Amino acid sequence: MYPTEQHRAKMNLVIVNESKKHAVPRKFIHSWMENLVVELRKRKVLSSANAKKDLTLVFLDKKPAQKINFEFRQKDYATDVLSFDSMDPDSLGELILCPEVLKRQAVEHQLSYQQELGYMLLHGVLHLLGYDHETSEADAKRMLGLQDKVFSVLLQKD
Repeated sequence: MYPTEQHRAKMNLVIVNESKKHAVPRKFIHSWMENLVVELRKRKVLSSANAKKDLTLVFLDKKPAQKINFEFRQKDYATDVLSFDSMDPDSLGELILCPEVLKRQAVEHQLSYQQELGYMLLHGVLHLLGYDHETSEADAKRMLGLQDKVFSVLLQKD
């Protein structure tokens, strides 16, 4: 089944790999994000204007990821994904991802590395769209419920 024209949009991805230890699966990311945009548009979570914005993905090794997590969240460890809003109206924002953490979590969650990466891309995009799981139990249920439904659909397309 092909997405209708109204759901088709191409988010401009800017991928920056600052990781010295890990290659970035660019082809997977582009494919996953294309399907993610279609699914979020179908669910009216992502507007057509936001679907056409830039999204910057930065991949960092553990130490720099830990430093940023501490600087912005006062958490002294590397985390899977950090989301940063943008002041640029043409940008949805920036996601900082740590492949080392994602690889460890993939094993813990019994997923492939790419599936874990896809899950965290979805998670980060939802944060950039205003969803938050740390504000209340109701907000967590709303965000994580949507996240799990969308992830399940995207896994079938993977």
